[in-house]
Formats: sequence, structure tokens, C-alpha cells
Amino acid sequence: MRPARKVVVKGVILAGGLGTRMRPLTNVTNKHLLPVYDRPMIFFPLQALVNAGIRDILIVTGGNNAGDFLRLIGNGAAFGLKHVNYTYQRGEGGIAEALALAEHFIAGDRVVVVLGDNIVQEDLTSYVEAYKRQPAGAKILIKKVPDPERFGVVVFRNGQVLAVEEKPKRPKSDYIVTGIYMYDAQVFDIIRTLKPSGRGELEVTDVNNAYIRRNQMSYNILRGFWSDCGTFDSLLRASQLVARRKR
Repeated sequence: MRPARKVVVKGVILAGGLGTRMRPLTNVTNKHLLPVYDRPMIFFPLQALVNAGIRDILIVTGGNNAGDFLRLIGNGAAFGLKHVNYTYQRGEGGIAEALALAEHFIAGDRVVVVLGDNIVQEDLTSYVEAYKRQPAGAKILIKKVPDPERFGVVVFRNGQVLAVEEKPKRPKSDYIVTGIYMYDAQVFDIIRTLKPSGRGELEVTDVNNAYIRRNQMSYNILRGFWSDCGTFDSLLRASQLVARRKR
């Protein structure tokens, strides 16, 4: 009897895009290189993956400052890594388009995707280990927030995820999908079926809903603080959270 194939989980950090909402700061640098208190933003998702035991990591960059990531992070030695992989996203085609660039890197394994502007307090190890035990499909990490209309909002039925609604005017819950996703290799076939949204992007919400329709989506609720850094206010809030944690 052939032994079960070991589940390999790789990491992808999505740090492309043009950061137009953060201008003029992003006129001279990539958003994900902006400081969050005492460290560049990109350090936080990178450290989160390393803390979860993931050592094979790809950073998707973009814009005019992609080379700065290499100068800043290098081969990842400061994070205990032997090597970091990089690739480049042209323009702003959406999260799903950026993830598609990682297909050859993932090579049939599983992946933990973290958006480059996500700051999370909690160690992700238990969630990654739980996902390894999941037979197939995807896992999302969700969080209760005061402003769910900014995000993909989780719609529940009897404790199960029924759908994710992208930036609804009237959210059906206070729980949103954070920028931390776990997918198996099916994700790339799903992305190939997507059509651009009204924003002209391939939406990660459509990816998540495809897994939900297949009954292959699980979720966990994040504890501790979490913040994105997609607006000036959320960048300030994230910096304040990190500063308080240091004191």
C-alpha cells in the first residue's frame, strides 16, 4: 500500500499593486515598504509565515520599487531563512491574478496566502496544522470588525459559511475575511475560470465562493488584534497596536 503523500504547505505574500489609496506616500515607494511603528510593513506577514513553520516563501511584488524588496529582505537570513523567492505583478489585476503568478512555485502543494498589508498578533501555527489535516479545499481566517463594509463579509447559516459578499453596503454580519487564506492546488484551476469584476480585477472573493460552492471551505476566528493597512486610518491604527504591544 502506497503511503499517504505528505502535505507540504508553502507561503505566498502578495505585495504588488500600486497603492493608489495611499498617495502621496506611495508616489515614492511600495505601500508594503511603509513603516508600521518600528518595522517595514512587509516584515509582519513574513514573520507570521516563519513563525507558523513555513520556510518556502514567495513574495509577489509590483510597481516601480520591486527591487527595494530584494535590498530590504535579501535571502531572508534575518528571518532564519535560507532563501526567499520573488516574482513581479504588472499593474493592479487583483489578488487572484497575483496569486496565479505563484502556480509554478506551489507546484501542486498547498499554500498559505497572506496579504502584504496584514498585521496579525496571533501565531498562525495551529491554523496551518489544522489545514494540513483537512482532506482538501480551503480555509479562511475571519475576524469581527466595526467596519465590515470595507471588506469581504462572511454570510453564515447555522454556523456554516454560506457565502462571502464583497464590500456590501448592508453587511449581513460583522465578520470579515482577513487577508489570510489557505488553498490547495485547485485554486489555480478556479482562478482560470474567473472573469474580471467591475473593478477590472480577478477577485479573491470569487475564489472563496467557488470553494464554498464545492463544500470545501473551513474557517477559524482570529483571536488577538488584526489590522490591514489599506487606508491612512488603518495604517495609523496598526502602528498604534504594534507600539502598545512593545510597551
